[in-house]
Amino acid sequence: MGDYPTKQQFAAISHGYHSDPSQSLSLNADAYTDPRWYQVDLREIISKTWQWVCHAEKLRQPGSFVTTEIAEKPIAVVRDRDGVLRAFYNVCKHRAHKLLSGEGNTTRIMCPYHAWTYRLSGELLRAPHTEHLQHFDPKAISLEPVQVEEFCGFIYVNLDAKSPSLGKLSGNLENEIRHWASDIDTLTFGHRLTYDIKSNWKNVVDNFLECYHCPISHKDFCTLVDMDTYKVTTHGIYSSHMADAGKQANRAYDTSNAKVRTHAVWWLWPTTCLMRYPGRSSMIVLNIVPAGPDRTFETYDFFLETPEPDETEKAAIEYLDKVLQVEDIGLVESVQQGMNTPAFQQGRIVYDPSGSGKSEHGLHHFHGLVLDAYAGAAA
Repeated sequence: MGDYPTKQQFAAISHGYHSDPSQSLSLNADAYTDPRWYQVDLREIISKTWQWVCHAEKLRQPGSFVTTEIAEKPIAVVRDRDGVLRAFYNVCKHRAHKLLSGEGNTTRIMCPYHAWTYRLSGELLRAPHTEHLQHFDPKAISLEPVQVEEFCGFIYVNLDAKSPSLGKLSGNLENEIRHWASDIDTLTFGHRLTYDIKSNWKNVVDNFLECYHCPISHKDFCTLVDMDTYKVTTHGIYSSHMADAGKQANRAYDTSNAKVRTHAVWWLWPTTCLMRYPGRSSMIVLNIVPAGPDRTFETYDFFLETPEPDETEKAAIEYLDKVLQVEDIGLVESVQQGMNTPAFQQGRIVYDPSGSGKSEHGLHHFHGLVLDAYAGAAA
């Protein structure tokens, strides 16, 4: 079968998609089920876009480091001794062993395999027992750098050395976020939820980008926010999803003492979702991690005013974990099963020109970005 789509398959994958959402079908099911398209996703989307890593608080001190994986490749982000934020492939230049694990603080980067040691700025400092090698210059060896950027209080990396900055690509996003969450830089980590989902990552994004399903599948959520005020607006590489808090007591969690009365959500192409629920000042980051053609990892990180969640936040975390996520995971796993049958190839995009949350234009916007990436790969 090969491991990459043919030219004909690249030409065919956009069939049915129309730039006008009122005339468009959804993305073809093959893009969610065929392992070849998963490889395109990793190479042409995940490896060429800005990927969320952590809150900036983890990397404020010289010597602090965080490790992650992007497109199944190990990455380390460090703050060097001079305070410069850097990112590298987390790979030793000697025999490719992983250098750092987890997160923490260190004065140097030493490989646990043969003790090759690097400065925090990436240059090789010491390579034991190499003094007799011919034509070996340690000063010519450095770790492979990766683009890194601090944006709106968070750290992002991009494996594509040619990519413009996230600040440049994302247009007005920073102004939007800072308008609604002016204290985002000072928030601190409070809690993490993790999920292993039997569905393609694009199905997870699709589900996040429309609330057409909310009145049927998330009845409690529809009391948390005022669905009549729910609006979705698409821009470049992001979309904003805004709604007022519900006017009456809701069935999700108690918001009677909430000082934040707006449900403000941003999706940043392709896999980062930033959410501000009614309650205290906070930011929830949903990071969607492709893990296979029909598998996705999710992390929900809660950044709060204090390290310990208050009672409202504990209730919100429990609601998200025990109710909302259970509902959504059931939905996307069912969709993945359906896409693996001959009964479905693609469906109609449901569009409301007013920008209602019950419209699928946010999903359609995402599909356009996916197909743009596929077209770039074909070229």
